[in-house]
Amino acid sequence: MSEHVPTLQAEPETSSGRRDAASGKRFWSARKVPAALVSALLLGMAGLLLYDVIAVRAGQPGMGWRRDIASQLAERPLDQVWVQVGAGLAIALGLWLVVLAVTPGLRSLLPMRADATDPDVRAGLDRGAAALVLRDRAMAVPGVEAARVRVGRTKVTVRAVSHFRELADVREELEDAMRAGAADLGLAREPALAVRVERSERVTGGEG
Repeated sequence: MSEHVPTLQAEPETSSGRRDAASGKRFWSARKVPAALVSALLLGMAGLLLYDVIAVRAGQPGMGWRRDIASQLAERPLDQVWVQVGAGLAIALGLWLVVLAVTPGLRSLLPMRADATDPDVRAGLDRGAAALVLRDRAMAVPGVEAARVRVGRTKVTVRAVSHFRELADVREELEDAMRAGAADLGLAREPALAVRVERSERVTGGEG
């Protein structure tokens, strides 16, 4: 099994950065691909419009596509299906850009406690790596035959299969192990815990 290590992200030493680390706020994504696409689109549109304006000012006819668009907008009624579909797509695109602008992103990176790292560095732990660590803890509990761990931003969900011992005892020890494991991860906010233990099908079939 490959070893997973926490992902570290350095930030400038500012008072706001320390407050973010202390409060456990999520990391902000740079979103380079959406920004590059929007910038390229706006640059291309601005270039075409500028060229058209210069051509008209120089006495040349405007571009055919602009005249067609202006004519269509002037003649088509607003209740047509294609007009409404185009407006809906424009609204959806605008809302998507607004959501990208006001949300942090990087949902797979969990902020760690400031005292768990250097005070001048914010650290984050990948959710997949955290799930592997907690799964190893779960498999170490006596009676657990298999376990699946899902680490969310606020909750850890554990589903385990037990092939011997009482389910209540396995569940109790598994909950204690998961709480200790979550505390050892050094996360800024301790996640909630949901544990479910089932009897192995092989044991159930053997008993029947």
